[in-house]
Amino acid sequence: MKGSDFNRRKFIKGSAATAGLALLAGLPKETLASYEHLPNKTIYTGPEGNIVTNPIAPKIKFGVVGINHSHVNAMVDAVIRGGGEFVSFYAKEPELTGPFARKYPQAKLVASENAVLEDPSIQVILSSIIPLERAPLGVRVMKHGKDYLVDKPGIITLEQLAEVRKVQKETKRIYNIMYSERFENKGTVKAGELVMAGEIGKVIQTIGIGPHQVNPKTRPDWFWDKKYYGGIICDIGSHQFDQFLYFTGSTEAQVVSSQVGNVNHPNYPQFEDFGDVVVRGNKGMGYVRNDWFTPDGLGSWGDGRLTILGTEGYIEVRKNIDVGLPDHGGNHVYMANNKGVQVIDASKGPLPFGELFVNDVVNRTETAMTQAHCFLATEIALKAQHNAQVIPLKLS
Repeated sequence: MKGSDFNRRKFIKGSAATAGLALLAGLPKETLASYEHLPNKTIYTGPEGNIVTNPIAPKIKFGVVGINHSHVNAMVDAVIRGGGEFVSFYAKEPELTGPFARKYPQAKLVASENAVLEDPSIQVILSSIIPLERAPLGVRVMKHGKDYLVDKPGIITLEQLAEVRKVQKETKRIYNIMYSERFENKGTVKAGELVMAGEIGKVIQTIGIGPHQVNPKTRPDWFWDKKYYGGIICDIGSHQFDQFLYFTGSTEAQVVSSQVGNVNHPNYPQFEDFGDVVVRGNKGMGYVRNDWFTPDGLGSWGDGRLTILGTEGYIEVRKNIDVGLPDHGGNHVYMANNKGVQVIDASKGPLPFGELFVNDVVNRTETAMTQAHCFLATEIALKAQHNAQVIPLKLS
C-alpha cells in the first residue's frame, strides 16, 4: 500500500508539471501530498480540505507574527491566493508553532519578532496575536516600513486607534483589518455584487447578527477578560460595522444606542456574552447584535446572518449554515425584488480580497478596502463599546 501511495503521488506531481493545475483541481485531497512545488506555484490543502494554489508568480513576500487565533490560517491562505509568498513566522507559544509549521512548511520559524520585522525581503506582516497586542505590533510593523494585515479586532481602545492613525499617516503604510465575515464569506461577496448592480435599489438599512459558540474548554485565559479582547462589540461587532459601512456606502456614522452584558457566565465576571447597537450613517442605518449563545446542537459555530433592506427589495445572507435547507450549507443568498424571488448558492463564488490586497501592496492603491473605511468601522465599534449601557447580570 505504501508503495502504491508513493507511485500515485509521483504520478500526480509529474502530471501537474505537464498538464497544469486543471488536473489537480478535480482530484480528492487524499491523493495529494501536503505540499507539491511547481515552478512559481505552491499547491496545498487548505483549512476546509480544499486545494489552494498560487495561480501566478508571487508578487510580494510576507511574514507572520503572532498566531493566537486560528483566523490567521484564512489570512495566510488569502494572501497566498493573491500572489504572496510566505517566508517566515514567529510566535512565542511553542504549543501553537508546531501545528502551524506543519501546515505551512514553506515558511521558516524564526527566533524573534525582529527576525521577521527586519527582514528586508518581506513587505507585509500578518498577525492574529492576542487582541490587546495587535495595535502596538501594527505600529512597530509600520515603523519598520512594512504593511500590516491583522485579525479583527485590530484595535481595542480609542487610545490605540489614535496612535495607529497617527503612525499610519506618518508612514503611509497599509493597516488593514481582516473583516473575514465579509472578505472570506462567499455569500456576503455575492450580496455585494447584487447591491452594487442595483438589484435592490438604494440601501436603507443593514441588520447584522453575529452569534458565536463559546466552547469554554478550548478557550485561553485571555478570552474571558475584556481587557485583552476589548469587549463583545469591539470584538465580534467590528464585522457588522464593516458590512454596515460597505453596503450603505456611509462615510460618517454615529452610535444611537448600545448595550452589553454578561447574562449567563457568572464564573467569568470580565466576560461579555451579549451586545447590540443601533447605528446611523450619512447614507443608511444599521442594527447589530452579537452573542455567545450558539447551541451545541446547531452544527456550526454560529448562524451568522445579514439582511440588507433596499428601496426596491431586500437580501438575506445565511453565512455559515442554513437550517431551513436539507444540507444545511452556508453561503446562501435570498433576494426579493421587483423582478421576483431568487435563492442563490454562492458557495462556489470568488473570494477576491487576497488578490486585491496584494495588488494594493504592490501598487499603493486601496481597492481591497480604503484606509478610512478600515478605521471608521473600528471607531464605531470602539465608541459603541465604550458608551454602552451595562445589562444587569440577571435580567428580571
